[in-house]
Amino acid sequence: MTALELKNKRILVTGGAGFLGRQVIDQLCQAGADREKITVTRSHDCDLRVWENCQRAADQQDIIIHLAAHVGGIGLNREKPAELFYDNLMMGTQLIHAAYQQGVEKFVCVGTICAYPKFTPVPFKEEDLWAGYPEETNAPYGIAKKALLVQLESYRQQYGFNGVYLLPVNLYGPEDNFNPSSSHVIPALIRKVHEAQVKGEKRLPAWGDGSPTREFLYSTDAALGIVMATQSYNESDPINLGTGEEISIKDLITLICELMEFDGEIVWETDKPNGQPRRCLDTQKAKAAFGFTAQVGFREGLKNTIDWWRNNAE
Repeated sequence: MTALELKNKRILVTGGAGFLGRQVIDQLCQAGADREKITVTRSHDCDLRVWENCQRAADQQDIIIHLAAHVGGIGLNREKPAELFYDNLMMGTQLIHAAYQQGVEKFVCVGTICAYPKFTPVPFKEEDLWAGYPEETNAPYGIAKKALLVQLESYRQQYGFNGVYLLPVNLYGPEDNFNPSSSHVIPALIRKVHEAQVKGEKRLPAWGDGSPTREFLYSTDAALGIVMATQSYNESDPINLGTGEEISIKDLITLICELMEFDGEIVWETDKPNGQPRRCLDTQKAKAAFGFTAQVGFREGLKNTIDWWRNNAE
């Protein structure tokens, strides 16, 4: 199948000023898009929870890539489940409807690994998405995002609307969110180790018991997969984006401590939640459907992320 020609296309990237969004825009331009025809929405001047803003944002666009999300780690998911459900559902569902009404040619929705059931067989296959309820701490966020898959499937069925749904695994990389109240595990750990070193502390507290496993996708790889799908994937079935490699939280912390030369003791706070027991994706569909495989090795990606934080911690 011929790839969608991006030259001269008007492309809206919601969340385009964010950590992943900037990489997606770079990859779009490398794939032939005109940077001056790419529009980026920012939450402070285009709140997508407001219907009229979604109508304005979708107006005259050929392609929409929806990255914008209200998202964070376990702490934020426990603290603000209602906000995470409402904000993500309203942004996505209104923007999809506005895109359909305005005749947008293609809608690329970036979902979340949190949509998978708590006890999904590993590696997670796309067809297991509905095999149970998500892990409780992130279910409100995961279900809100999963509802957008149902919307896209039904709009394709009734209206012939070309919407695709991607499921990237946990992302990391330079320019990630290092805010301790809302960051995900890798930036949170890097910051913790850095601050322990600055203060001369020899004990590092870590949530849970270290047993859960996670898979991580470097931000440039995620952006590459999103752009490849934008160009070459036109089916209703959701598609995983990942590396197919899992690492335990215990091994992850050990590796970060090694790369950052921290030789203190890790203290496991077993009264804190572990989150989902295992996460690792089956990535065969993305490879078969549009030739995507991750390029950046985990150790290399972690080192780049650590170096960026150390240069920008102030």
